[in-house]
Amino acid sequence: MVEENKDPLVVPRTNGITRALPQRLLHLLMLFLFLCFTFSVASIYMIKYFGFHSIVPTIRPSLLPCIEEESKNLESWINPPSNLLHTMSDKELLWRASMVPRVKKYPFKRVPKIAFMFLTKGPLPLAPIWERFFKGHQGFYSIYIHSLPSFEADFPASSVFYKRQIPSQVTEWGKMSMCDAERRLLANALLDISNEWFVLLSESCIPLYNFNVIYKYISQSKHSFVGAFDDPGPYGRGRYDENMLPEVNISQWRKGSQWFEMSRKLALFIVEDTKFYPKFAEFCRPACYVDEHYFPTMLTIQASNLLANRSITWVDWSRGGAHPATFGKSDITEEFMKRMLAGPNCTYNDRNTSMCYLFARKFAPSALEPLFLLAPKYLGF
Repeated sequence: MVEENKDPLVVPRTNGITRALPQRLLHLLMLFLFLCFTFSVASIYMIKYFGFHSIVPTIRPSLLPCIEEESKNLESWINPPSNLLHTMSDKELLWRASMVPRVKKYPFKRVPKIAFMFLTKGPLPLAPIWERFFKGHQGFYSIYIHSLPSFEADFPASSVFYKRQIPSQVTEWGKMSMCDAERRLLANALLDISNEWFVLLSESCIPLYNFNVIYKYISQSKHSFVGAFDDPGPYGRGRYDENMLPEVNISQWRKGSQWFEMSRKLALFIVEDTKFYPKFAEFCRPACYVDEHYFPTMLTIQASNLLANRSITWVDWSRGGAHPATFGKSDITEEFMKRMLAGPNCTYNDRNTSMCYLFARKFAPSALEPLFLLAPKYLGF
């Protein structure tokens, strides 16, 4: 009797569960299908009105830098900066430029270049002369321009001077800001590992020979052309301040022309200097003109055997005054060109030579036309 009473109770409860489960599954399935349909409609709506590709660009930029960093090869380290207008401070720039490879042998074919560094106030009125000088010699030179920060150059894209300005600051004649500008030029030029020689020029300079002659003269020289002589008079040792001790004593005090040519090794001495700079900045102020003493003195102390102790930039002091003569249109004659190129004898690689100057200054903008006409005959380009 008990068995018979149990069976009717158990069987109906099992059948109830069986009927309830399909109903719940059916409800879940319908809810899932509804959500899928809603999502599909929403996706179609977003694609139609916003576009599928609009999402992609927001993802790609965040990935590209990592990909580019990973793909760097040797060329990315040895190629010169594509844009000279960086945001480095002078302190950062000098630190970056002072880096030197410990391995002396280059693992690539390096063509040594001359860095032509123009220290100017603004325009380059003699640019057509230089354009002709550089033509056909790409890969053997680099150009850097330090001008007033407010100056905006308008060189055409075809010009060798196009986008060759570096971040600049205001400079004052005879003050440390002038040496700062020269260090800035050297440091920017050192960022190109192929620059081996560095020439400082102004907007009033011209080359006296064609490119091949100048390149050979500089590249084959055993010395750098930095003027550094001991002047016992009031405009030499007379400018020395005993506060320069102990870094510089009076017997080491030198004077020289601001316009120089130097090797990469000497350029590195200048940009990495923290020993002599503070002394000259504090104790060589007008009437001590620091641009005439800082580099000649420091390089004499550190590497006198590498200096030719003469400049390769011709100037004319015959008219007297604090500055050399400036030549205009009426001064440029065939007789003038012959006189300028004649010059005195000097020493080159321990031998006497009559070829002592590679550049000349100062020329006014009005001198461009006659110089341009006489250059093929007298300058060789």
